[in-house]
Amino acid sequence: MNLAVWAPLLLPFLAAPLALRLAETLAPRTAALVLAGTAATLGVATAVSLALLTLTGLLRLPFVAALGHLHWLPAGSPYAAAAAALALLTAAALTARAAHHQLTDLRRADAAAGPGGRALTVLEDERADAFALPGLPWHPGRVVVTTGMLRALDGPERAALLAHERAHLAARHHLFLAVAEYAAVLHPALRGLRTPLGYHLERWADETAARTTGDRATTARAVGRAALAAARAPRPDRPRLAPAVHTGPVPRRVAALLAPAARATRPGPARLAAALALAACLALTATTALDATTDLHRTVETAQQETTQQR
Repeated sequence: MNLAVWAPLLLPFLAAPLALRLAETLAPRTAALVLAGTAATLGVATAVSLALLTLTGLLRLPFVAALGHLHWLPAGSPYAAAAAALALLTAAALTARAAHHQLTDLRRADAAAGPGGRALTVLEDERADAFALPGLPWHPGRVVVTTGMLRALDGPERAALLAHERAHLAARHHLFLAVAEYAAVLHPALRGLRTPLGYHLERWADETAARTTGDRATTARAVGRAALAAARAPRPDRPRLAPAVHTGPVPRRVAALLAPAARATRPGPARLAAALALAACLALTATTALDATTDLHRTVETAQQETTQQR
C-alpha cells in the first residue's frame, strides 16, 4: 500500500493541467463535463488516500489495535499518518464550512425571492441582476431577475437572458460548481479548475440560449448589455452556486457567440494525446486508490487471523 496510497495525492498535479488544456479544445458542454469529472475523481481519490494513511496510523496505536484484535501492526510512517490525519480533518472542516455557507446563501436568496413554485421571479430592484437560483428540497429551482435588468434589455435580449438562465437550471450547473468547490478543498492542485469550469458552464448556457432563440448575435448582445448593466449597480448578495449570465470573462463569451457555431470535427493529434493522457491519469488514480484500500484490508485480515491462531 505504501506506493499505491501516494499516487492519488501526486497525480492531480499532472491531471489538472491536462484537463485544463483538453477543455480549451472541446465544446463548452463537453469541456464542463471533463473538468467536473476530473475534479470529482481526483477529489474522491485524494480523500480515500488521506483516510487510508490516517487509518494505518491509527492501527499502530495499541488500544486501536486491541479493538481490531491485531497481534501485529501494519507498517507505515507515523509522521505520514499524522500529516494525513491533520490534512483530512482540515479538509473535512473546510468542506463543512463551505457547505454551510452555500446552504445559507441559497436560503437567504430563496427567502428574498419570495414564495416558490414559480419558474420566474421578478424582484423590484433598480440594480440589474439575473441568476439561476438552484432548487432547495422544499422549492424547485427558478430564474430570478430584477426589474433593473429587464429595463436594460429589449424584448429579444430578455428572451435570450431567460433562456440562458433556464439552461443553467435544466443542466443543474450548480452541482458542477459545488463539485469543483469541494475538490479544491481536498487538493491544492484542483483549485485551478474552479474558474475555467465556471467559464465553460456559462458558455454552455450561452450556446443553449443561442439555439433556443435562433439568434447568436442577439444572445451575444444580451450577455454584453447584461454585464454592463450589472457592473453599473452590482448586487453583492447573489449566491456563489447561482450561475448568472453576466459573470465570467464576458468579452471572450461575446466573441465566441459572434463567431460561427463550431462544427464537430475529428480530434487532432494534440487533443487526442491530451485526452489519452488525462484518461490514463484518472484510471491510474482510481486503480491505485482501490489497490491501496484492498491492500490495507488484506493486511488487517491477515493480522487478525494470526492473532486468532496464536490464541
